[in-house]
Amino acid sequence: MDATLAEAADRNPTGDTAALSGLKFSKGHGTGNDFVLLADPNGTLAVTPEQVAALCDRHRGIGGDGLIRAVPSRLIAEGQELLVRNPDAEWFMDYRNGDGSLSEMCGNGVRVFVHFLITEGLVELPAGESLTIGTRAGAKTIVRTAAGYAVDMGPWKFIFPGEATARAMDSVVSAAGLEVARPALSVSMGNPHTVVALAELAELEATQLFTAPHVDPTPAHGTNVEFVVPSEPLVHDGVGTITMRVHERGVGETQSCGTGACAAAVAIRHWAGQGAPDVWNVHVPGGVVGVKFFLGAEGHEHVELSGPAVIVASGTLS
Repeated sequence: MDATLAEAADRNPTGDTAALSGLKFSKGHGTGNDFVLLADPNGTLAVTPEQVAALCDRHRGIGGDGLIRAVPSRLIAEGQELLVRNPDAEWFMDYRNGDGSLSEMCGNGVRVFVHFLITEGLVELPAGESLTIGTRAGAKTIVRTAAGYAVDMGPWKFIFPGEATARAMDSVVSAAGLEVARPALSVSMGNPHTVVALAELAELEATQLFTAPHVDPTPAHGTNVEFVVPSEPLVHDGVGTITMRVHERGVGETQSCGTGACAAAVAIRHWAGQGAPDVWNVHVPGGVVGVKFFLGAEGHEHVELSGPAVIVASGTLS
């Protein structure tokens, strides 16, 4: 590469990707949630929000729901803080939404990030072994499985805990295609989600997600919105099944959302009440991901997200 990305960004702080000429990249996805991936083992790359948006543009760029930079944790401020408690988190997932804004976490992105590290020869991870990485939502541990990767997403929590405990609903969501506003429940998976239950698949298909749904009240830093239809029956052989579409903050509708699938399972399980299962299949437009609840070592309930990860292409920006 003729110059570092940082130097290119300084020369051209706009969204002109010509300034990034010579930069190597990969393109990957997890159940259709797709990302532009950059390896930065020396911590020298810097990319502006405008350039992220240009790279993620589906008509004039590579195209993606977001951009992920793989950088050693010791070379990024957020990673240095995280290493104090998690010294094994050698690599940091620097994730940006498709519009260039920072995001705390991306469940599908974590799986693709780890697969990218392996593909690039930056880590080794045989099947059955685990790897800890850093994210803006804390350290995450990933196990390589026969079918992909399983990620300990950490503990979940209600964003408005008092309201959720009292009424099982804490907000109201309006969206094009829905005749009336619907009650919802807001869940944090390290990033914010608001979950709406719908009665049938036809209603889910009619919901229009070209524009962001209106959420009242909106969590402090905005929210991703999931529209979910429980299967009938909800539980079969001890496994719950739901179908979901999502509008992601800073992106729009995506084929899949890993943290959104976790939040949707949290909400439906909460509404189902005592006896609801700990294992769920979540159907999204891009495929199926698995969600499992278990008790973490610190005594809080954690969520595990499992699913595939695929690198579809690698190249150099011209």
